Amino acid sequence: MKETDFIEQNKKKWNKFEQVFESQSNDPEELSELYMDITDDLSYAQTFYPKRTVRVYLNQLAQRVYTGVHKQKGESIRKFLSVWQTSLPLEIYRSRKSLLFALVMFLIYTAIGALTTYIDPEFPRIVMGDGYVDMTLQNIKDGNPLGVYESNDQMGMFLMITTNNLKVAFMTFALGFFFTIGTHILLFSNGVMLGAFQYFFHSKGLLITSFLGIWIHGAFEISAIVLAGGAGITAGNGLLFPGSYTRIQSLQLSTKRGLKIMLSLVPFIIAAGFLESFVTHNYQILPEWSKWTLILLSFGLIVFYYVIYPTYVARRNPDLVDREDVAFFKASKQFDFSKMRSAGENLSDSFRMYGRIIGKITRINLAIVVPIALTLIILQDISHYDDLQKQFWYDWASQLGFMFGYTFKNFQDVIVLFFWFLNINILFTAVYWSVKTHDTHFEWKSFFSFLKQRIIPVLLANSFLVLLTLVLPWYLLILAFFFMPFFYLNGATAALDGGDSRGRFSKGFRFSKQHYGNSLLILMLLTVLVFILSQPIAFVLSMHDGWRDEPMIRDLLDIIADFTKRVALLYTEDYMFWANVVRQLFYLVFLIGVLPLVAITAAFGFYTERERSEATGLKIAFKNFGKRSRTQEMEADFEE
Repeated sequence: MKETDFIEQNKKKWNKFEQVFESQSNDPEELSELYMDITDDLSYAQTFYPKRTVRVYLNQLAQRVYTGVHKQKGESIRKFLSVWQTSLPLEIYRSRKSLLFALVMFLIYTAIGALTTYIDPEFPRIVMGDGYVDMTLQNIKDGNPLGVYESNDQMGMFLMITTNNLKVAFMTFALGFFFTIGTHILLFSNGVMLGAFQYFFHSKGLLITSFLGIWIHGAFEISAIVLAGGAGITAGNGLLFPGSYTRIQSLQLSTKRGLKIMLSLVPFIIAAGFLESFVTHNYQILPEWSKWTLILLSFGLIVFYYVIYPTYVARRNPDLVDREDVAFFKASKQFDFSKMRSAGENLSDSFRMYGRIIGKITRINLAIVVPIALTLIILQDISHYDDLQKQFWYDWASQLGFMFGYTFKNFQDVIVLFFWFLNINILFTAVYWSVKTHDTHFEWKSFFSFLKQRIIPVLLANSFLVLLTLVLPWYLLILAFFFMPFFYLNGATAALDGGDSRGRFSKGFRFSKQHYGNSLLILMLLTVLVFILSQPIAFVLSMHDGWRDEPMIRDLLDIIADFTKRVALLYTEDYMFWANVVRQLFYLVFLIGVLPLVAITAAFGFYTERERSEATGLKIAFKNFGKRSRTQEMEADFEE
């Protein structure tokens, strides 16, 4: 089409566009529709009239309206209400099996707690502690069995209780991402505690009294914990059972669904905190009928919103029940190994690559890396059995010292350290092989062939980096941090470069030196990431007072370790040893999850430096020089 014909055909639309933009109304929706047309015309003009004034005009017009298009239209209250009326109930209905499963398991765990208390009346001391039981016995003796809920500072009590309940609920949900195991641990812990608590009062002839006092707020509080567990199982099932989606896509969908359920719990958790602080506080002066009414109304509201109403909404909107919001999924993107990446691009692509190869890495870890690691930990725990009978000030630092052997208390520590060095290099080699073969299916033959050829070069190349990390105490690693980038790319170069062994070794040092700035920045970002990810599991400031055996700030691992101590007390006096073993298992899982990301960033760093030094991508482009694309036109094709 001639330029004059193009202008004549569209000038009325462009004039209208300018009028709408200049008008006072400036409606974003109307602007958006016209903006789509303008950008289509601009794209046409850039293709066929790249050096004409009309292209400049349309480009300026599009830029002027860009800000107007991206103005957000205020959300109405009606739309907010529609989320609670339709969207949330539908998500609850879709997750009904997970929610029901969480309820059934919680009831089983509660029954276990009650049955165990029936068999062993001292069991409540294990799950709730001697101090709490002794205080409750004294309250019963004083005629005020639920005196623990009385406090003069009711507002402070409300804030403390609500914050704690929100923390427990979101922790129960978040731990579902660990293959739902963490969610089951917290459901088990809370269920057993509830069963033991209620049967304890039953054994004192106070079951109804405790029921009417506790469940005033417990109807919302316990229901929220169970529903948070169901939300966590919903999220975790997306990773375990992806169906026809990829695991990443399935996890995104299930996480979104679980978060919506968690959003619906917030008002109930706040209500539970209010009832516990201002109503349960006065349980002795409230008439019986008011307590029953509050409990029945609370349970009725939970049953209505999480059982009856979702079923009603699903039956009224059958077309929406199976509809999945998959619009945000992006097409799988190929990795360009000839691209020179900045530190930010390196990390971004490393996360994507991790998602692509996690299946391969997991299979190798479960078959080789984890069995070796568990064997080494068992040997170390036997050797250091007496040392593990106490609580450590910085627990994670001391536990890693025993696990890896860098306490150097005996000759076995040296041997174990060497095998950890070998095991970590097997893991790194597995990651490098997975990166290299990310677009092919898993084959043991291919992996073992790569391992046979590359494990010795990788082991030698990584000796500076890995041994530096393993041998030095954690507080000296801070000083060594700035030396690590000088060896950061050695292992990746030894594994992924195609030259001879000697050439790869020297090239690794050269690439690491050239990449020092980016490597240092990547290491800093990874350190911050590990710090953030570790906080819910093992808070870095969770220091234990050796005199009181209590942490300054409790985290999830402290809660699980305390529960392990109480259970271990039933069978052995060495309860602290088993609590420390549980801590070690958590640290092992965390390390095996984080180390592949370190190796992947090193791999992309290697490819960046190889491209900068050898221009492999440019060589490929030269091979294709002069070959005209059948699917893409070139700018010169449209010049007049």
